[in-house]
Amino acid sequence: MPPVAQRNRKVAVVGVSLSDCGRVDTATPYALHAQAARRALADSGLDRSVVDGFASAGLGTLAPVEVAEYLGLRPTWTDSTAVGGSTWEVMAAHAADAIAAGHARAVLLVYGSTARADIRAGRRTANLSFGARGPLQFEVPYGHTLVAKYAMAARRHMYEYGTTLEQLADIAVQARINAGHNSDAMFREPITIDDVLSGPTIADPFTKLHCCIRSDGGCAVLLAAEEYVPDTAKPPVWVLGSGTAVSHTTMSEWEDFTVSPAAASGRAAFARAGVQPSEIDVAELYDAFTYMTLVTLEDLGFCAKGEGGAFAEKGRLTRDGELPTNTDGGGLSACHPGMRGLFLLVEAVRQLRGEAGERQVRKAGGRLPELAVASGTGGWFCSAGTVVLGRD
Repeated sequence: MPPVAQRNRKVAVVGVSLSDCGRVDTATPYALHAQAARRALADSGLDRSVVDGFASAGLGTLAPVEVAEYLGLRPTWTDSTAVGGSTWEVMAAHAADAIAAGHARAVLLVYGSTARADIRAGRRTANLSFGARGPLQFEVPYGHTLVAKYAMAARRHMYEYGTTLEQLADIAVQARINAGHNSDAMFREPITIDDVLSGPTIADPFTKLHCCIRSDGGCAVLLAAEEYVPDTAKPPVWVLGSGTAVSHTTMSEWEDFTVSPAAASGRAAFARAGVQPSEIDVAELYDAFTYMTLVTLEDLGFCAKGEGGAFAEKGRLTRDGELPTNTDGGGLSACHPGMRGLFLLVEAVRQLRGEAGERQVRKAGGRLPELAVASGTGGWFCSAGTVVLGRD
């Protein structure tokens, strides 16, 4: 029996929430964790006593222990996976497997970060180089920064497939259109392709608007066993399938700058869910840079390799487009407090529940979307986690 047959309709997302997001100058990361956790539990309608699993990351190796203590939880299952921005999709996969296997009954995933406020207050500096330990030390002299690595990869895609700057810029424009429908988005003012192209260069070919914003914020997701669904306050969103993958750390070991590990994680997730990419109604993809959206669309199978630029044109990624993508505005416009992958799951669930307000995606006849995919990326396409979600 394939894994999906055991997991489908057995583990559900029963609660989601955001903490205060955007410009939050007075909170600590722990306070944002707590706010998001309380709201997710309230959203689920379940009592905190059912939570016996907990996962968190971003506050050091003891993050789950420290945050669980702060929240007054004593979990018997925990996860502290740390693989960058895809951590949360990987954790969701782990949690779903644990629940399906009977190792936990309800697992709370929580994140909170004051990345923007910390930099403004001088409590830390922007993390541009990811350090110089291990094999990475040999790339530091050549401009070892996150944005430079993605920029170089984008240039390779342009060289190999003829992808244009205008096509990449259009992804930022459509993210902003989606953010315009989201009252919680940090930046909502419309932008044009010319605005993107004429901005200050960060790392060729990326200008400022090709890059994600920096914000504060947190969120939480509660997964629970099928037996708890009748007691929840909202309709369940089922974890239908998931996949995870890692690729490389050093650029010299990245075999193809135009391929991400989402090609592997997506293939596994769709196979386990028993659905095809063409059946997906909403896509929530990690978008620290415009190029990430383009390549992830290709690698998840929404279009052929090299066709991502053309595929993403003409409003296809907007709320009313053929494949609504990053419907809250994504990391390019809504929020990006660091490891943004958990926000992808929150937005996917809200879309499937019909709770997205003005940005709600509607199918023909006004029907709600039925299937969504959330795909996170860590590092410079170093890791990927993909989760397929569906509603009854």
